[in-house]
Amino acid sequence: MTRIIADISVSLDGFVTGPDPGPDNGLGTGGEALHTWAFSDDPDDRRVLREATARSGAVVLGRHLFDVVDGPKGWDDTSGYGAGEVGKPAFVVVTSSPPKSVRTTNLDWTFVTTGLRDAVAAACERSEAASSDSGKDLDVILMGGGATIGSALEAGLVEALTLHLAPVVLGAGTPLFTGGSPRTLVRRSVVPTSTATHLTYDVSR
Repeated sequence: MTRIIADISVSLDGFVTGPDPGPDNGLGTGGEALHTWAFSDDPDDRRVLREATARSGAVVLGRHLFDVVDGPKGWDDTSGYGAGEVGKPAFVVVTSSPPKSVRTTNLDWTFVTTGLRDAVAAACERSEAASSDSGKDLDVILMGGGATIGSALEAGLVEALTLHLAPVVLGAGTPLFTGGSPRTLVRRSVVPTSTATHLTYDVSR
């Protein structure tokens, strides 16, 4: 069965980017430290990354994050979603209008202009098709940015939340949580490593 899992790296003070993020500044000033774990040689970090990408049937992201990963300093064959780990899932972008062109044409992009709920529904369809083709259960992964995950939590679309808590204080940037209705989280797993604490919670909807 396809599950909807929000998965994002976050600082100790709750930011998913540093200050001034954008296509030319990636994760913002100091924000690269949030993803040190993804390039670590620690076997537990490698396992967390491998398992997360292996279960990804489709991935949802917002337009701002798409502009970063598809920008000139964004993803390539060595740095991207699970680069070097598994096959590439379908990517679904929530946007008001599709881009005129896409740099990363080697990836499967779908642009949904009718809102987050429709984007998640489209990702579920892609994930279920991938599950059928592969013979194993695959999930929809909401990778960000922070506003997209926050909106999905508020809309009750998220079944599990995975946080990669980096040992860094950024002081400013893009916050993951900006208010909204209370949510009950039930801790499912904790994996501490030298570069992050990987936390997974079930979300009561």
